[in-house]
Amino acid sequence: MGETSEPTLREALADFLRRRRDALPPQAVGLPVGPRRRTPGLRRDEVARLANMSATYYERLEQGRGPQPSTAILTGLARALRLDPAERAYLHLLAGRAEPAAPSPDGAVDRRLLSVMHAMEATSPAFAADDLATILAQNELHATLFGPVAGLPGGEGNLFWCWFVSHRWRRAMLNPPDQQEAIGRAYVAGLRVVAAERGYDAAATALVGRLRAASEEFARMWTEHRVAKPSSSMVVTVVDERVGRLDFDPALLVGPRSRQRLHSLHAASGTPTRQRVSRLLELVRRH
Repeated sequence: MGETSEPTLREALADFLRRRRDALPPQAVGLPVGPRRRTPGLRRDEVARLANMSATYYERLEQGRGPQPSTAILTGLARALRLDPAERAYLHLLAGRAEPAAPSPDGAVDRRLLSVMHAMEATSPAFAADDLATILAQNELHATLFGPVAGLPGGEGNLFWCWFVSHRWRRAMLNPPDQQEAIGRAYVAGLRVVAAERGYDAAATALVGRLRAASEEFARMWTEHRVAKPSSSMVVTVVDERVGRLDFDPALLVGPRSRQRLHSLHAASGTPTRQRVSRLLELVRRH
């Protein structure tokens, strides 16, 4: 699989197995390191033995060949490679053993998410996006803090583009570089899952290709082939020249019948953020 092309599901499965095998030290599964070992990770025959399958069959999987793996085979591989729940679900997606969610019509915002977004208008910046993070709608607070993004042409209306390429959302953040790195990794890991859910369709493939070409940081993280379900756990700190420092707890709500997400920021307890947000709205509406 070339560095400039995006994978089919089978190629992505092969790459994922190789990456996870290379990342798993033999000590983690009770195997000796030995002086002649050429790689820090497991060998193919060791994974095959741990997964209770033939080495030839496993080798064909890593080469992107052979029949579709059964559920039993996937269970054995997940056990052998010590995959976490998100990685196990992703493995099944790549092998065609999970049913993809039905996409929403292009440009249509999930009405339930939109209702929640507007309900928090006076307290929490929020935006709705599709599964590829194209921003479909923002509330007033979010547009005030980060600028109007919904509906912008090209990549400028995409969360990943705003983070990795234009950096328009990172400029206002006070989070240190290691925390911003963690946020970026979480974004990329989540996009890996979405691309698999979509079967590496044209839209997902095009987005990933543009991001890899435009951002060395994204390209590096994408090559690591990490996966994770979307989550929001790190406090986000934003500085606004009108009211000062704002500390937020992020939250994520996924539409039950769509692929869309509602991303929102809520005033962290024990900080003056809530009062400063109210003041910010007053200033904006006064002008």
